[in-house]
Amino acid sequence: MGTLSVHRIGFGAMQLPGRGVMGPPRDHDEAIAVLRRAVELGVDHIDTAEYYGIGVSNGLIREALYPYPENLVIVSKVGAFRDAKGGWLPGQRPDQLRAGVEDNLRTLGVDQLGAVNLRLTDHPEASAERVALEDQLAEMVALRDEGKIAGVGISTADVAQVQQAIDQAGIVCVQNAFSLVDQKDADVLELCHERGIAYVPYFPLGGAFPGSAKVNDSAAVQAVAERLGASPSQIGLAWLLAHRGNILLIPGTSRVAHLEQNMAVGDITLSPDDIAELEAGVTS
Repeated sequence: MGTLSVHRIGFGAMQLPGRGVMGPPRDHDEAIAVLRRAVELGVDHIDTAEYYGIGVSNGLIREALYPYPENLVIVSKVGAFRDAKGGWLPGQRPDQLRAGVEDNLRTLGVDQLGAVNLRLTDHPEASAERVALEDQLAEMVALRDEGKIAGVGISTADVAQVQQAIDQAGIVCVQNAFSLVDQKDADVLELCHERGIAYVPYFPLGGAFPGSAKVNDSAAVQAVAERLGASPSQIGLAWLLAHRGNILLIPGTSRVAHLEQNMAVGDITLSPDDIAELEAGVTS
């Protein structure tokens, strides 16, 4: 990831806070145990955000892991914030981006973040309130130049926006939705692959919303999973690792047992026949 090297399976902290990514975790002690076990299993890349629970995710990471291992890369994101009711609101003015980075540094107790993703918003805004991508990227570059972040990333961006971010900010990572059952972002993935940029898929097992395609529902995935003695989720994640070498995974969970299953994905080898069966199964 830029000049930083990380293992291909990291940890996403979004599931640590309570329901709706708000408030304290369902089980505080289990959340702490998950983070510590992740590091024990070799995780050196944690993805978080100050607005996950409004400080909850970052607070748990700090409680569990501070002082941090020297090789731990913490990646966060800015560009949004939460209201008191848990609503997701855009926060993409340069001053809001800067405040978001400062909040992450403060709550995590660090002087620099490994990378920060500029999360582009799809919230409707009045034209007078929209912030040009050029201005957002300029602020992210300024924060990097000041040493507050080591690398700039972008999230929820189309191919033109990613290209602009490459040209203007020299981004090191992209976070977009991508999975075996949702490959609409293939053009962005290919651009990142060509340019040596880490691609970090969210919704790696399909959409989280009702009616969205789910990897686990695929008959092909279920068949390959049964044959290899793995779970359908593990097969979906293993396909991503096999699909392109620049894909990094950040599967999240609030349970130690589930974490261990996710980490075991690195031991699964899909044969060319397995991959062909999986891909034919979701396109047929």
